[in-house]
Amino acid sequence: MTPPTAITSRDNPLLKRLRLLAQDSTAYRKQGQVWLEGDHLCRALLARGHRPDVAVFTDRYWPQAPQALREAAPQVVTVPEALMAGLSGLESAAGVGFVWALPAAVPLASDAPTVVLDRLQDAGNVGSILRSAAAFGFTQVAALKGTAALWSPKVVRAGMGAHFGLRLVEGLSVADLDGLAVPLLATSSHQGEWLHQGELPWPCAWLLGHEGQGVSAPLEAMAQRHVRIAQPGGEESLNVAAAAAICLHASATRRSA
Repeated sequence: MTPPTAITSRDNPLLKRLRLLAQDSTAYRKQGQVWLEGDHLCRALLARGHRPDVAVFTDRYWPQAPQALREAAPQVVTVPEALMAGLSGLESAAGVGFVWALPAAVPLASDAPTVVLDRLQDAGNVGSILRSAAAFGFTQVAALKGTAALWSPKVVRAGMGAHFGLRLVEGLSVADLDGLAVPLLATSSHQGEWLHQGELPWPCAWLLGHEGQGVSAPLEAMAQRHVRIAQPGGEESLNVAAAAAICLHASATRRSA
């Protein structure tokens, strides 16, 4: 194994590039790379059979880092903890981060179990929904224009590794969804059958809308079915990530049955 290269200047070109990747939500589109910070994300990438281009360790963590992380990338660098903190989006900077080549853009798969994101703004919600999609067997996430960038640092952190097992398609229009050959399902607070009572098709596509405005009228008009989630406690609505988890879990359990 080649010894790591020590970087001590914050003006190093690699660190300048990493700061942009770590702090600009759309920099990945320009650079074609993604910054993955922390042991969990780095291990999740390797577990899916992927390899990073660059591995960055703090000089304190490097001597104790697991061999799988130390040998993961063809280029390995170490930096002082203070420089890693300058890159970090975490309250406490991690000891390791990977730079990974952004996956090539893919077309919408017509028959895949899909989650459609319609202008969701909150990165935490988007990342949480990606985790639910991966957990419950939905293999594709289709993000309409106006949705938080799927590979932004905050969404990647919230996704906790789910990104690496999903087909992610960004920048779509409502018209692009004509390419889906599976039934489109939308939740509603005032119409449709109760989620816990009705049959659910598989595969299908769940439509999840903006946190405040919900699914847009043109997209809702495309839905073949509307479904209501029982809320006996009387709340007016659910957080979109919570609603997504309930709906996707229902699809998964009905599929198993």
